Amino acid sequence: MAARSAPSCHLRLEWVYGYRGHQCRNNLYYTAAKEIVYFVAGVGVVYSPREHRQKFYRGHSDDIISLALHPERVLVATGQVGKEPYICVWDSYTVQTISVLKDVHTHGIACLAFDLDGQRLVSVGLDSKNAVCVWDWKRGKMLSMAPGHTDRIFDISWDLYQPNKLVSCGVKHIKFWSLCGNALTPKRGVFGKTGDLQTILCLACARDELTYSGALNGDIYVWKGINLIRTIQGAHTAGIFSMNACEEGFATGGRDGCIRLWDLTFKPITVIDLRETDQGYKGLSVRSVCWRGDHILVGTQDSEIFEIVVHERKKPFLIMQGHCEGELWALAIHPTKPLAVTGSDDRSVRIWSLVDHALIARCNMEEPIRCAAVNVDGIHLALGMKDGSFTVLRVRDMTEVVHIKDRKEAIHELKYSPDGTYLAVGCNDSSVDIYGVSQRYKKMGECVGSLSFITHLDWSSDSRYLQTNDGNGKRLFYRMPGLEVNGIWPKYSDINDINSVDGNYIGQVLVTADDYGIVKLFRYPCLRKGAKFRKYIGHSAHVTNVRWSHDHQWVISIGGADHAVFQWRFIPERKLKDALHIAPQESLADSNSDESDSDLSDVPELDSEIEQETQLTYRRQVYKEDLPQLKEQYKEKQKSGTSKRRERAPGNSIRLHFVHGYRGYDCRSNLFYTQIGEIVYHVAAVGVIYNRQQNTQRFYLGHDDDILCLAIHPLKDYVATGQVGRDPSIHIWDTETIKPLSILKGYHQYGVCAVDFSADGKRLASVGIDESHTVVLWDWKKGEKLSIARGSKDKIFVVKMNPYVPDKLITAGIKHMKFWRRAGGGLVGRKGYIGTLGKNETMMCAVYGWTEEMAFSGTSTGDVCIWRDIFLVKTVKAHDGPVFSMHALEKGFVTGGKDGVVALWDDSFERCLKTYAIKRAALAPGSKGLLLEDNPSIRAISLGHGHILVGTKNGEILEVDKSGPITLLVQGHMEGEVWGLAIHPYLPICATVSDDKTLRIWDLSPSHCMLAVRKLKKGGRCCCFSPDGKALAVGLCDGSFLMANADTLEDLVSFHHRKDIISDIRFSPGSGKYLAVASHDSFVDIYNVMSSKRVGICKGATSYITHIDWDIRGKLLQVNTGAKEQLFFEAPRGKRQTIPRMEVEKIGWASWTSVLGLCCEGIWPVIGEVTDITASCLTHDKMVLATGDDLGFVKLFRYPAKGKFGKFKRYVAHSTQVTNVRWTCDDSMLVTLGGADMSLMVWTNEMEGSREKRPCDSEESDTGSEEDGGYDSDVTRENEISYTIRALSTNIRPMFGIKPHLQQKEPSIDERPPVSRAPPQPEKLQTNNVGKKKRPIEDLMLELVFGYRGRDCRNNVHYLNDGDDIIYHTASIGILHNVATGTQSFYQEHNDDILCLTVNQHPKFINIVATGQVGDSADMSPTAPSVHIWDAVNKQTLAILRCYHSKGVCSVSFSATGKLLLSVGLDPEHTVTIWRWQEGAKIASKAGHNQRIFVAEFRPDSDSQFVSVGVKHVKFWTLAGRALLSKKGLLSTLEDARMQTMLAVAFGANNLTFTGTISGDVCVWKDHILCRVVARAHNGPVFAMYTTLRDGLIVTGGKERPSKEGGAVKLWDQELRRCRAFRLETGQVTDCVRSVCRGRGKILVGTRNAEIIEVGEKNAACNILVNGHVDGPIWGLATHPSRDFFLSAAEDGTVRLWDIADKKMLNKVNLGHAARTVCYSPEGDMVAIGMKNGEFIILLVSSLKIWGKKRDRRCAIHDIRFSPDCRFLAVGSGENSVDFYDLSLGPTLNRTSYCKDIPSFVIQMDFSADSRYLQVSTGCYKRHVYEVPSGRHLTDQAAIDRITWATWTSILGSEVMGIWSRHAEKADVNCACVSHSGISLVTGDDFGMVKLFDFPCPEKFAKHKRFLGHSPHVTNIRFTSGDRHVISAGGDDCRLVTFSAQEQTVFAS
Repeated sequence: MAARSAPSCHLRLEWVYGYRGHQCRNNLYYTAAKEIVYFVAGVGVVYSPREHRQKFYRGHSDDIISLALHPERVLVATGQVGKEPYICVWDSYTVQTISVLKDVHTHGIACLAFDLDGQRLVSVGLDSKNAVCVWDWKRGKMLSMAPGHTDRIFDISWDLYQPNKLVSCGVKHIKFWSLCGNALTPKRGVFGKTGDLQTILCLACARDELTYSGALNGDIYVWKGINLIRTIQGAHTAGIFSMNACEEGFATGGRDGCIRLWDLTFKPITVIDLRETDQGYKGLSVRSVCWRGDHILVGTQDSEIFEIVVHERKKPFLIMQGHCEGELWALAIHPTKPLAVTGSDDRSVRIWSLVDHALIARCNMEEPIRCAAVNVDGIHLALGMKDGSFTVLRVRDMTEVVHIKDRKEAIHELKYSPDGTYLAVGCNDSSVDIYGVSQRYKKMGECVGSLSFITHLDWSSDSRYLQTNDGNGKRLFYRMPGLEVNGIWPKYSDINDINSVDGNYIGQVLVTADDYGIVKLFRYPCLRKGAKFRKYIGHSAHVTNVRWSHDHQWVISIGGADHAVFQWRFIPERKLKDALHIAPQESLADSNSDESDSDLSDVPELDSEIEQETQLTYRRQVYKEDLPQLKEQYKEKQKSGTSKRRERAPGNSIRLHFVHGYRGYDCRSNLFYTQIGEIVYHVAAVGVIYNRQQNTQRFYLGHDDDILCLAIHPLKDYVATGQVGRDPSIHIWDTETIKPLSILKGYHQYGVCAVDFSADGKRLASVGIDESHTVVLWDWKKGEKLSIARGSKDKIFVVKMNPYVPDKLITAGIKHMKFWRRAGGGLVGRKGYIGTLGKNETMMCAVYGWTEEMAFSGTSTGDVCIWRDIFLVKTVKAHDGPVFSMHALEKGFVTGGKDGVVALWDDSFERCLKTYAIKRAALAPGSKGLLLEDNPSIRAISLGHGHILVGTKNGEILEVDKSGPITLLVQGHMEGEVWGLAIHPYLPICATVSDDKTLRIWDLSPSHCMLAVRKLKKGGRCCCFSPDGKALAVGLCDGSFLMANADTLEDLVSFHHRKDIISDIRFSPGSGKYLAVASHDSFVDIYNVMSSKRVGICKGATSYITHIDWDIRGKLLQVNTGAKEQLFFEAPRGKRQTIPRMEVEKIGWASWTSVLGLCCEGIWPVIGEVTDITASCLTHDKMVLATGDDLGFVKLFRYPAKGKFGKFKRYVAHSTQVTNVRWTCDDSMLVTLGGADMSLMVWTNEMEGSREKRPCDSEESDTGSEEDGGYDSDVTRENEISYTIRALSTNIRPMFGIKPHLQQKEPSIDERPPVSRAPPQPEKLQTNNVGKKKRPIEDLMLELVFGYRGRDCRNNVHYLNDGDDIIYHTASIGILHNVATGTQSFYQEHNDDILCLTVNQHPKFINIVATGQVGDSADMSPTAPSVHIWDAVNKQTLAILRCYHSKGVCSVSFSATGKLLLSVGLDPEHTVTIWRWQEGAKIASKAGHNQRIFVAEFRPDSDSQFVSVGVKHVKFWTLAGRALLSKKGLLSTLEDARMQTMLAVAFGANNLTFTGTISGDVCVWKDHILCRVVARAHNGPVFAMYTTLRDGLIVTGGKERPSKEGGAVKLWDQELRRCRAFRLETGQVTDCVRSVCRGRGKILVGTRNAEIIEVGEKNAACNILVNGHVDGPIWGLATHPSRDFFLSAAEDGTVRLWDIADKKMLNKVNLGHAARTVCYSPEGDMVAIGMKNGEFIILLVSSLKIWGKKRDRRCAIHDIRFSPDCRFLAVGSGENSVDFYDLSLGPTLNRTSYCKDIPSFVIQMDFSADSRYLQVSTGCYKRHVYEVPSGRHLTDQAAIDRITWATWTSILGSEVMGIWSRHAEKADVNCACVSHSGISLVTGDDFGMVKLFDFPCPEKFAKHKRFLGHSPHVTNIRFTSGDRHVISAGGDDCRLVTFSAQEQTVFAS
């Protein structure tokens, strides 16, 4: 049965013929050692031309398609295709993996490039977004990622002269990227007029921001910055595929077969046309070029590699060639010489010399070749073609012998018979033809009978029989036994995937090739399916053929799609050892097989214990992580039912006091001494620290499900524990403080089964229990994953880190021993090499020895294996049965096994120094319990403090003294579920009974030990003490029960009346006369205890019985069943009673363990369908009901728990289900049992009054409070606001019609001939500075911004530079405002509205500001939401953090050290994220709350703690490693406290937190518990709070009406006890403060009314620094005719006058109605204002008195204009009308006339210079001209063209056609204004852009400059007099922006 094991011989890859030239480029380079590196199929090849030798890198699992060379030219990065493709960085010298980068790209990796110093690598994916990703490759860590482009990217390169800049190019685009923080931001290259937009194939970067790129048409495009500056036309005649930069210049290669060399300034040096050289041919196309000194390497499309020496450029040297495009199927071996023949779809047949590794002949045929054969004497070569013909050639000179075409379909297989007389030809049409060789290939006959295409043929050795295989997997033969190769098919596979087989009968091996790119070696014969093999990777997809060479020295395999020919050397058994020592093949996949037949396995029978353990899956129906979602789903369903107020949670709480049990049955090495000699281990979900002197325990309760493994830090103070879970976590915690230091998750599934610390304690390795047993290496303090790899298909039991080399580790498990080393983000594993020493055994434990090479492992058969490097050196017999545990000492080892023996060994396992047997006889008197059996299986051993600590499978922990005595410290039940629990009626003891067939008595008093134990014949499920405590009844699983003496545990009496489990058993109260016994047969039997007879049976239950209780009189039984029935029976006969629901609670019950009925309706959770309540128990004072459920929660409820979903306190310690809960006789303790975790937990009951105020361990109830959190209009507005991003904004006006740039142009009547006598056209615009030389305006500079975003943002005004400056934001601009001078400077890098701002308070980061903005989806593209961190003084961006908060970032906060940044999103989960902002690294992220979070802030003294507040919530967060832990604020300690909506947060010393609420109260929290409320701190919501770091004083700001005592701003002492109020002198009815900040003696206040005010602390004086309109949009804007003043009118009902020079608001008028438009008269003495209600007002400027007002319209006035001669006033409104008023008639304002038939509402109006015409632009994109004052419509285009206009503000008209952009589908241009000089034009649009054009601009899509600064919608824009400034007004952002206009300077020539 040789097939059971893999063959012991081996193949080694010796040579690969071929090079991948198709679909790849830039993949051929010289290394530093002058070797050539390239790739073919899935193999990286390093070829040394000097030695004609190849080395191979085989770390990939699929085709390699990209390659980059490190700048030092030793390391190579290669990327592959595949579903989960990865990048390998490897050393070209040693061909070892240095780093693996994975888990980011999908489909494949298209391009790679290293940066200048080789630290970073950029990769581009083949996914739909062509993701671009930047890596820190040494650490295997992704730094940044962004969507690359919508179409393919062909090349990417770092700019080698500017840091953090990259360029990528591809289909119809080139992009210039900058990397800042974690954000990659692209700018598209502007082709402009210089060149056509086309596909760019390759690029190279040069100095001075120059980039050279090769285009598809053969031109070279030269870029400076992002602009195309010139093209080098016709550099090649077709596409340029490759460009290579070196010291001397650039080399390019193209499809035209030419190589061109260029100097450093891209001037041509020389051309080499490869088609013209002696090796050339038509159609040669260059895919890759590398220029190094005087050598040039060239790779071609047809898989050749040439080397050209520059001075002999006509003689290129052919280094490598292979088959090109198309599949490669044909392979034949010469029968006598070392030659191989291949033929492919490229129509060539090639003969290779296997000795010289070279191509020796090539011949091109007419048709694609599909198969080949050489006859016996090696003279003839037969080739089968794709078209059904076959050709025979002479091998010597490749001349044709014969060509025959008998078939239509492809010939798939042909073979000469062994005696050379026949040729059999198999065709795809299912037939085989036989031809006679000597008769010039005459057809002799055919074999039919096959139903599918023929795949293989073989002749028998005497040439008389033929066997065939066909595509159906049928084998047809004549009288030939044919079972010799069944084993090559995998056990369950389809037949068609093995493509070729060839046997080597001498070596008794068989080689196969299959569809998965794998070559396998089997023993021959192999008869059974699923035989063992060795496998070799290298080919990418399918291996089409494989053959032994004539002398069996080599195996030749060929790949279909990769058209590569691989030559493997066969290494027979005897040479194997030496060969392996030379070069153990390293690969990410094993060369040893995993698959084998289970029924005929060569591995010895698994030990029963291990067998059991491998079958544990640890899967859960419901994981705790799923609960929040489940609750939400069920809440939705139950919205209607829960209107009643829910019962409060009970006042009592419980605290875990002692746990009996230790998890030994399926864990190992999980027991250690800590630094101070305590013992740490785990059971259920609890980490236990046991003090053996005091017999007390402390607990780590951070886990929420079973802990499966535990490791201790080398310093013995920290512990790592891994748990079960859907996304299971590993907690690292401190044994002294029991606080979590770090929590690691995100990379395992279902559970973590092994962990280990490194020797320096900085790293941690972990193994998961997912399908592939993933191995992860962590930097646990940072919580970062360093590396990850798939471990093994079978279970891994242990992981051990090498104590000498932190990058190495071993894993051991089922038939598995692997040696790993870290390679960047991956791990490279090598299987332990066993050789002839042993079998591939199951390893149960492993340790490292005294050097980094030595390792020791314990096997399942009792041996210890000793390893050096990866080789097994020897084995030593150590135990009978498996070796479960092993521990290395300074000098020697200690081992423990299933045989219950602890053995001490010397340091080389030569001698066993001493053994200790664990026996009852050796137990010392101080033991805390009894040993159940001798020689229990040992699962864990640890040494320290002069003792050996031993953990057993039976759940015992023993301490063995070196001299022999053994002390039992801890014990619990053994494997099997524990259900039965009984409390003694008056003593502090309890009894338990379990499926492990034991009954145990436990002491609950401080001695905490097991008092007695007795074995039962069957497992038990329930037990009960008699009322006098003398007898103990026990119900068993087989339907019997017994009564035992409670002291001696001896049998008194037993009965067996039922077949199914006895589920509950109860003595009647009082004298205990009756015993009720409930069973799963759904009956309750009642026995008379004295007479030992059954006296009654209770019938009527439809399902199994779960709980029974007696009433006080002993007359009535209450019964619960599995069908959720609550039934009542009368004792002793068992007659059924019906009792009304209301009466049940009036009956006095002796005990209450029922889970049904009105009194406990509230204990069923919202998700009652998924979980079951298994047990309950009521205290004797009937106050508190404790319950246990399926999810492992212990909960306390107030009794009676009426109404649905009562509130509770809940505790997690048990892992899966809590099977029983009982209060002790005096209610002082609660005892709980965990079914499958086999633990018995004792909790102390802490009464309401007695409890000191220490935080309880419980969590509050699940469902949020139903009470509303309060109401305030401002809060509601902020909560409901939806932020649109700029790119999606739509038009602000309800326009309709066709946009101007899409309208058909009407031909002008007046198209004059070019040379004409006619007078010249008059000026379009009257200009008022005629004398000057006109100069167009070149640029606009942002100078002033009036306005501040206080409406819906907060805490966004701060002091900087000791109060000299203030910083705040509005729209997308950050503003630094100097308090003294009023000057402003701006941060303008945001591309959308800023929503939050914070300042770094740490002195190391002075003036560092973070701002968060709006965005759309979180896809890391430039429109995604982001946080910018920048320097407020020089406006440098330090980092951009693109985040996964879709919609926007609403709060940011720096940590105490200033290094961390916290951000909160507006996404539905309101995600909270922590960043290390300097590196742009996201540390942790978690869903914050399902409702809006308003603010989250770090504690000012902490880097790990912060608080978030929002709608009805406050949460206290801790950052542990990469995990965020949160606690809800607990209200329960104060009466009547309710959770309100929280709006602001501040901090005090000693962990105090203050939160401001919507009602005006401030809550004070100690840790996370509410300790008092400062009632009515403000009369309205407290919107802002600020903690001063220097003195701890706190400022609060709220919404108040100013009064004598109160003010909207208050300054408080450190504890919020006393305060001083400040009034803001703003004259508003209510002040609403949105932001407060405190500096030196000043308080800075930002208000809802867009004012920023400085309040003096001493004198309470207010100084308003910034003013703005409160509500937008600001529609009206007018500039003074001669001075630098302007007016604005807005929706907030004010008109304000602003002074640009003094940078302030001079005056404001409250109109009482929203204003829409405003205009100065030509002299500047009057102002006209149009209102939203249709009224208009004229004011005198000098006195601000009303001169006149009128309301003739009901609709809003949209524009109002004085005529230039001051005679008329034109008023345009939304009623499609323009009214004229004659001002010379005085202030009566009677309408003189109006314009008729205006098609839509009026937008803008302009008078002509002579006041005779008015142009009106309307809402249907049409411009009309009317006569003044008649209102007649002027239609004569010629007349219109001759009008000179006084002003131009129209967005319509042919003169301004160019202002409409291509992207105006949804959004419009809203406003325009032509400068007074008449040659410049500014516009504002719905995207928030201000654009500058030349005027006029009649051409479509005119050139312009754009300026950002507004949110969406610029509503109006104007030039000031003298064109010195441009003023723009905003819609959403209600602010005014002033730009200074920079004129072009003209130099005299």
